[in-house]
Amino acid sequence: MTKTFIKGMDMSFLDEIEMSGGKYEENGQSADALQIMKNNGVNAIRLRIWNDPVGGFCNLERTLLMAKRIKALDMHFLLDFHYSDKWADPANQWKPKAWEHLSFDVLNDEVFNYTYFVLSELKGQGTLPDMVQIGNEITPGMLWNDGKVDGEFDTEEQWVKFTTLVKSGIVAAKAVAPLINIMIHIDRGGDLAASRRFFEKFAQHGVKYDTIGLSFYPWWHGSLDDLNNNLQELTSTFGKDINVVETAYPWTLDASEGRSCIVDKEEQLHAGYPATVQGQADYLLDLIGIIKKAAGDRGVGFYWWEPAWIPSKEEWSVGHANNWLNLTLFDHEGRVQPALEALQSNT
Repeated sequence: MTKTFIKGMDMSFLDEIEMSGGKYEENGQSADALQIMKNNGVNAIRLRIWNDPVGGFCNLERTLLMAKRIKALDMHFLLDFHYSDKWADPANQWKPKAWEHLSFDVLNDEVFNYTYFVLSELKGQGTLPDMVQIGNEITPGMLWNDGKVDGEFDTEEQWVKFTTLVKSGIVAAKAVAPLINIMIHIDRGGDLAASRRFFEKFAQHGVKYDTIGLSFYPWWHGSLDDLNNNLQELTSTFGKDINVVETAYPWTLDASEGRSCIVDKEEQLHAGYPATVQGQADYLLDLIGIIKKAAGDRGVGFYWWEPAWIPSKEEWSVGHANNWLNLTLFDHEGRVQPALEALQSNT
């Protein structure tokens, strides 16, 4: 993996946005969103992959197409395996429907086989990811209940099963591409105690990976000071590269045209960063500064989550409306925001 600082964007919804008629503008001209990203200093794109999503997006077929576009722009490519047919996050780590009734041993084989197949298909068309996540925000485990480790499932037996599943994904990825970078991603960007405990468990169980991934959203995960402390401690304790692989911040609290947003209240904001285009830009640049300072050479970058998810339609393949439209790096009409432009001058 290159040590060039990753200025990344999760563009997983872009395919669906474009197919629903969504368009983007830069300097008053219509342009491809990925090219706009590159023009503004973005050098990496993240995509999630679901096994068999009901909506038909973020599956292997669409991922193959998006991967060609990413690599045509010579951008770093991170593929995020959710190992689910839908969202996988701290509240949802549900098995794909096809895997629901498998024994643990067969499930473990399927994790290997699926990971191997997806990466082999990408390699075959010349678009192998540079990095892969084995699971998404897997703080409470994955592939519930077999790999669940929170609440009553927080037992040594369950940690063995969980880490066994993760190891199968890692072995499969390395079998396709021995030099591929492996990220382990949790959601606790501002929670040092939970982060340390999680990665201590992985160390105890011999999970071999390259990069720690953290989600950090201030309204859920604390302050930038909390993030700074966590980055410092994790770096010194585990000696791994660290990427803030999910973040975002609002440029307005106006939901627009009666829509609702996840962040719509003043009390959800981080002190010192108003919900304005300038406040959003300041947040992003300060975040970058913290990653570089707190983790030093081990602070390898960030990804803004769904910066292009503009309100181009009412209902989405994921079964709900767009509640992220004020956390984007484009306005509601798809025009570039100052926070994205600020990356051009940030190295």
